[in-house]
Amino acid sequence: MLVDLIGYAHTPFGKLPGAEVEALMREVATTAIGDAHLDAADIDAVVVGHVNPGFVRQGFTAGLSAGLLPGLHMVPAVRVENACATGSAAIHHAQALIASGQARHVLAIGVEVMSALPTREVGQALLQACYVPEEIDTPAGFAGMFARLADAYADRHGDPHPAMARIAAKNHANGLHNPLAQLHLNVDAAFCNTESDKNPRVVGRLLRSDCSPVSDGAAAVVLSAAGAHTRHDNAVRLRATAQATDLMPLSQRDMSELAGTRVAWQRLMAKAGISLDDLDLLETHDCFTIAELMQYEAIGLCAPGQGARALDEGWVMPGGRLPVNLSGGLKSKGHPVGATGVSMHVMAAWQLLGRWRSAPLPNARLAAVLNMGGAGVVTCGSVLERMN
Repeated sequence: MLVDLIGYAHTPFGKLPGAEVEALMREVATTAIGDAHLDAADIDAVVVGHVNPGFVRQGFTAGLSAGLLPGLHMVPAVRVENACATGSAAIHHAQALIASGQARHVLAIGVEVMSALPTREVGQALLQACYVPEEIDTPAGFAGMFARLADAYADRHGDPHPAMARIAAKNHANGLHNPLAQLHLNVDAAFCNTESDKNPRVVGRLLRSDCSPVSDGAAAVVLSAAGAHTRHDNAVRLRATAQATDLMPLSQRDMSELAGTRVAWQRLMAKAGISLDDLDLLETHDCFTIAELMQYEAIGLCAPGQGARALDEGWVMPGGRLPVNLSGGLKSKGHPVGATGVSMHVMAAWQLLGRWRSAPLPNARLAAVLNMGGAGVVTCGSVLERMN
């Protein structure tokens, strides 16, 4: 059964004073259902993406859904968690409910409140998504995990940091045009490549400009069976989804590549019946700049060790062969971990529909989303297609 995205919602991302999970969920649920031109009573199921490895005391967030709107009382709800790919897991689960005939309209919500904890404690909490027997004492939390990937890449291919700095500058430049982004910073590659008082070293090769921020926020999408809605002017087809899960311990993997991302991407392109050159844009998982660089290679845009070529040739820039992270990416837009995957789908859909664009996208028809969890452990991918 064909599945469309027909309603969208997205809060601003940032450190939001007094942010509460339930209030954020209610805000995006109300907006997304209204945007779909549905009533809450039309929703057949709710899927909540929420990581919460100790950020807030409230657990069992699927249970909150019944009280968000009167029409959602007694509607089946479930919470999913797949590290930083949790939001995409929620979208994919919603799609499966519709494709299997169990639902016609499903509300997928991604939400996270992270800033209630000090930054150091946030980093320690996120390490629950590492392989605890070997990696729980990694310095600087997940920044330390990705610093290990950067070192492995450097050992095989040479220092990646100049390219990483250009990715940071690119994504911040894109984020300047996104009113919902957390960081509106005008910084150039030279600044991002240089350790300074304003851009201190975090760990290893990673400077502050290489790291996505601690964020609060929520996003939501209403998914519908293609024949069960009339919102054709707002519909984006979920053409294909795919996922791969690699081994969790870094010690058991080649850390100079993202093998799981490569497999997920190959599956995604095969299921969608397209190639990379058919795409008009990509929203990808730049939790740390080394991740985006390595993803250029994992998706076949560049050969192994040549990810910097995508920047040299302008391929990933606005107006390039495959514009990447026109939303500003996680680096600028923010990274409330449970909301990120849903946010990526909203931003990609809005750009296809022309509801929001940071750069001209004439006749844009196909977008991809690539959402990663852990240190390249899980990768969820989607292809979205504009129908009108």
